Amino acid sequence: MGTIVVTGGAGFIGCNFVRHLLAHTDERVVVVDKLTYAGHLESLAEVADHPRYVFVQADIADRTGVRALFERHRPTALVNFAAETHVDRSIDDPATFVRTNVLGTFELLEAARVHLREHPDAVAGFRLLHVSTDEVYGTLGPEGAFSETTPYAPNSPYAASKAGADHLVRAYHETYRVPVVLTNCSNNYGPHQFPEKLIPLMILNAVEGRPLPIYGDGGNVRDWLYVEDHCAGILLALRKGQTGGKYNIGGGNERTNLQVVDALCAILEEELPARENEALSRRGVSSYSDLKSFVPDRPGHDRRYAIDASRVRDELGWQPAHAFEEGLRETVRWYLTHRGWCDAVQSGTYGRERLGLEGSVD
Repeated sequence: MGTIVVTGGAGFIGCNFVRHLLAHTDERVVVVDKLTYAGHLESLAEVADHPRYVFVQADIADRTGVRALFERHRPTALVNFAAETHVDRSIDDPATFVRTNVLGTFELLEAARVHLREHPDAVAGFRLLHVSTDEVYGTLGPEGAFSETTPYAPNSPYAASKAGADHLVRAYHETYRVPVVLTNCSNNYGPHQFPEKLIPLMILNAVEGRPLPIYGDGGNVRDWLYVEDHCAGILLALRKGQTGGKYNIGGGNERTNLQVVDALCAILEEELPARENEALSRRGVSSYSDLKSFVPDRPGHDRRYAIDASRVRDELGWQPAHAFEEGLRETVRWYLTHRGWCDAVQSGTYGRERLGLEGSVD
């Protein structure tokens, strides 16, 4: 039995990947998470008693802790989800993003390099897969899509920190021959996403009759990927991807933010009609769409992202299994039936307030 370490495994994509691993492999899964505001053991509660699951609370930027992790668990693979991910927060506090995303990735790579040097018998089977984002590529015009060869042009502190980490991953393969695989994904959605992100924020605000804040004109375009489909792609890349290779994973579901909000309102009307929602009645609101509110845009807001996922399709045989509308409905139903989780992860740390409004120097 091998051992896969999943860093950031109590976060959104990480916890879904942990469940995917336990369901589709026979490996032991060691979850490592610092348990920040967006990482919660509640997201792993259903696997807490699984015989192949181990949890370690640790910070990937802590060299001593990371080295001890490698020595104790001797991983056959490591998948790195650990990251600060919210663009708005990166505008307010870029230092935290640099520490976790850049320094943390460096410490993982260094620990892997030292481990493989000291245990040469482990080299043949070991892989480190680093999960990144399409935001490293910057912004697109109305046409085209990001490919694996698109030059990096990050426009936010978050994107820049992930770009730095990506470059370190590539360099450690080229310089030290650490066996790595790099993936860059489009916007994920699905269960267990912390409600600072667009889709869960809109669902919870709508249910409670709160405004649905839409940045700028709502015309910013993102390519949406259901989290379970992303997890399947990551596992394929870990198992079959070219060592030192890079794979873009996208859902092929381009939507403007306004289109996403309108779709959510329509689904909510079917799943929890506005006339039956007491929160809306108390506010004299007859439709979820009436809650839409256009607010000042985010500084440096990229206009459009789109992923060309042809390499992962052609080389690894990956295809998304969920149409956007299907995945969106499943997501809405999950949040409607898991209000306890929503309350627990927000308690005392986040009231769904607007972030990322730090003023520029000009």
